[in-house]
Amino acid sequence: MTDSQQVAIVTGAARGIGAATALRLAADGFAVAAVDLTEENCADTVAAISKAGGRAIAVGADVSDSAAVDTAVAHVAATLGAPAVLVNNAGVLRDNLLFKMTDADWDTVMSVHLRGAFLCSRAVQKYMVEQKYGRIVSLSSTSALGNRGQANYAAAKAGLQGFTKTLAIELGPFGITANAVAPGFIVTEMTAATAARVGVDFEAFQAARAAETPVRRVGTPADVAHAISFLASEGAGFVTGQVIYVAGGPRG
Repeated sequence: MTDSQQVAIVTGAARGIGAATALRLAADGFAVAAVDLTEENCADTVAAISKAGGRAIAVGADVSDSAAVDTAVAHVAATLGAPAVLVNNAGVLRDNLLFKMTDADWDTVMSVHLRGAFLCSRAVQKYMVEQKYGRIVSLSSTSALGNRGQANYAAAKAGLQGFTKTLAIELGPFGITANAVAPGFIVTEMTAATAARVGVDFEAFQAARAAETPVRRVGTPADVAHAISFLASEGAGFVTGQVIYVAGGPRG
């Protein structure tokens, strides 16, 4: 590694866990490429990083589109420098019970979570291999252990764990680590939407989840960003192929 500023790419960086992670990595000293469907979506994230004295750019790309991902990563490399860190955070929900789940519900979730992580990881690995250094962190979930109404999401998040462990084996010889972070209940717009879908007041929803969590509280995006910060650090070079549950207990 050189003394120049390392570059991190965070997908789904417009809000929630992605935005918190982008801000945390910028605070850690990374130049950050905040990726979302459009550049405009990440304007607030980039503005917050800039206000804090960091360096960031917004990049618009559909992570499920191969050409868009390759173009976006090339743009980041040309603008900020070769990526040293990738955080595969982009995700969507299309929850439904199996008998109500449509083909589109299934395909959309698989495309964004699994295909997106594959395409982004494939695009950055050539830069990381050349540098003989890299950190890939993918967002799994406690839903990977099974969750009613989320057959698509659970399958995608479980798939990311297998994907991560395989990347760790393939890319380890090149100084690249691959790990996954599996959040439990985190207060975000996405979990608020889940509460609305099941017809429960969000405050009551949080209280119920906190009561069944060993640390007796729900999680925040900053909790997840902190774990990602560690895995993205140079000091985490002997940690790879792991799934870290950030869930306030053995599972969320």
